[in-house]
Amino acid sequence: MVKQSNKLSSKKLVTGLLAAVMAAGLVGCSGNNENTSAASDTSNFNKEGLPIVTEPITLKVLTVRWGSMGDTFTQNQWLKDLEKNTNVKIEWEVMSSNDWAEQKSIMLASGTLPDVVLGSQSFSDSDIVNNLTYFRPLDDYIDQYMPNLKAAMEETPDLKKISTFPDGKIYSLPTRLPSRPKSSRQPVINKTWLDNLDLQVPETTDDLYNVLKAFKEQDPNGNGKPDEIPYIEINNDTISPFGIADLNNNFMLVKDGQAVYYPISEEYKEGLKWENKLYTEGLLDKELFTQDNTMRSAKFQNPDAPIVGFSYQWTPDAVFGKWSDQYVTIPPIAGPDGNRYTVGNPIGMNLSRNELLITTSTKYPEVAARWADEFYTNEASIQNFWGAIGTVIQKNDDGTYSLMDPPAGTSADAWYWDQSLRDFGPKYVSPSFEEKIVLSGKSGDGLKLQLDKLGSEFVTTPFPNVMYTAEEFEELPTLTTDIEGYVNTMRAQFISKGNIDEQWDAYVKQLNDMGLEKLIKIRTDAYERYMNVE
Repeated sequence: MVKQSNKLSSKKLVTGLLAAVMAAGLVGCSGNNENTSAASDTSNFNKEGLPIVTEPITLKVLTVRWGSMGDTFTQNQWLKDLEKNTNVKIEWEVMSSNDWAEQKSIMLASGTLPDVVLGSQSFSDSDIVNNLTYFRPLDDYIDQYMPNLKAAMEETPDLKKISTFPDGKIYSLPTRLPSRPKSSRQPVINKTWLDNLDLQVPETTDDLYNVLKAFKEQDPNGNGKPDEIPYIEINNDTISPFGIADLNNNFMLVKDGQAVYYPISEEYKEGLKWENKLYTEGLLDKELFTQDNTMRSAKFQNPDAPIVGFSYQWTPDAVFGKWSDQYVTIPPIAGPDGNRYTVGNPIGMNLSRNELLITTSTKYPEVAARWADEFYTNEASIQNFWGAIGTVIQKNDDGTYSLMDPPAGTSADAWYWDQSLRDFGPKYVSPSFEEKIVLSGKSGDGLKLQLDKLGSEFVTTPFPNVMYTAEEFEELPTLTTDIEGYVNTMRAQFISKGNIDEQWDAYVKQLNDMGLEKLIKIRTDAYERYMNVE
């Protein structure tokens, strides 16, 4: 059964409902976060094997989908077979991300939650930490009823690290997605322009400077107009050759095993000087600080001629439209220290938490735990990432798995989202099993894995997606808003106007006056907790 949420009609209605439930008190929840299961009918529950329950029961499961994606994923044959094999019927409540924030506020205020919440888009770290009484600690359930997840955590210890909350307990379940690369954005250059100007692929920042200068001055697109934009920057990728590779955009790095706030580092300072040089000479897009994604995309897909020379992208085909064939991904640019650095994660871009929560509202926590554990097999995981075997995935006679072609007129990625939970929900694909997955190297996931070989050995260890306490969450918004706002403002000023050496000390002093020491302590305390999880 699927229940599609209705968009609330007005802010006034939301405010009224919220006030009503708050006035009535937090109802519908026991307020108990102990691993109690007194409400479960143990005579109907099977600790091992299938079905999970002898007589059918129903669990209410809430998930949030992007925009108007809808609930077609519930027809995934694996999910339908799961209901049949386990005797656990699912009443899906599928919310749209468009109005979830308002509905979430009402839900948390009332305390009326479903049995299971699925997908990290539903509740954030702070939502969970600040409402722990609504969610069951799952450590004992994992130990007793979840052998698949338990084995996964033993094989990949980071699953347990990212799932452990500051009090040492696990309230949400993790995922490890299949066939994910180690690198994130990689350098992409217009190879046709290089060939037109008889230039080689740049290896160092000096090489890149010379190439960008030629792109600006020598009309590489051949239209007789000075319309070339040598370099469009998306994030902080311009300074990645200086060792600033910030995957999670939190201004933190891990250097020699220590957490480092890089906006006050010498590497960052030298990177700003490099960006200022490029900007001053017209080699960086002049609208770097003012354009939105729509404006940037229009430049990548300029209808008359390609006008972008260099950028950092996931894959070239994802952004350059009809000009995609002119662009190639190249190895990371070597920095002044002779080393190459790539934004990403050496253990793969595939781990996340908060993919499934079991609430204190449910009468069947053991059943929910065993049901969730069924998602942590290799075959279950690939079917919940791409689509069911026989529908989207072909299981071959040699034990490998390959993806079928999508219907005509449908992109592969859109098809996968239509047929599966895709990025959301619990999954675990063992690294050894990934060798059995056969993907096309021409587009999508398979292409990215091919391109990943150019930079995966240079991927830096990112500052992890750490967990914060309720007290830290209370302090962080003010600190990050003020400090990160100032860092971004000064970065724009340093790049566009220079005077970096002259103003550096005053810049660092201002950050310290704004509470940088407290922010760094919060980040490093969380990092130490993360690293100490056993």
